[in-house]
Amino acid sequence: MLGIYGGTFNPIHYGHLRAAIEVSEVFALDELRLVPCSQPAHRNKPEVSASMRVQMLQLAIQAVPQLQIDTRELERAGPSYMVDTLASIRAEIKSDRPLFLFMGTDAFNGLSSWHRWQALFDYAHIVVITRPAFKPKSLVKFYADRLVNDKHSLKSCASGKIYFQQVTQLEISATFIRQTFAMHRNPSFLLPEAVIEYIQAKQLYKA
Repeated sequence: MLGIYGGTFNPIHYGHLRAAIEVSEVFALDELRLVPCSQPAHRNKPEVSASMRVQMLQLAIQAVPQLQIDTRELERAGPSYMVDTLASIRAEIKSDRPLFLFMGTDAFNGLSSWHRWQALFDYAHIVVITRPAFKPKSLVKFYADRLVNDKHSLKSCASGKIYFQQVTQLEISATFIRQTFAMHRNPSFLLPEAVIEYIQAKQLYKA
């Protein structure tokens, strides 16, 4: 089974990494790919270059073999639409191989604004990474017949289902980290030390 976890990763931090490791283990994935976004459809392009964000990802996961980096969105022109990413991945793997798209609660609650969002289910299951007491704000009617309560049932088909998975929630945001660097404060324990050293060496996120 293959998992996809997208984001700008600007920068990658322990919130991303802890969630990625947990879902990789919970779903016994063969591989979990981190997919850095080039041009988000609903926000400005990251001020840090794609190559630098990839280098930070490489530093962060160098000791975590179950996590890999997939750069296809950086190599594709125009906005980074997840439906295009999933379609290209599905074309490369067996049609009956389960494919999981992992996303946070904020992304899920805004899913109806995504480009061709309903087509996402043609290619993958959606697994929403949640915290206790999470209540979805949208798509209630749409996902009612797609929602499953047993994660093992996701293995029986390649795509089309929704599952909510609680993980250890670390209240860390990339925005706060960028602000921390801009204010010359200590970012320790928010992201890997190797990434901190890279950011400092390249003088990223200056005010």
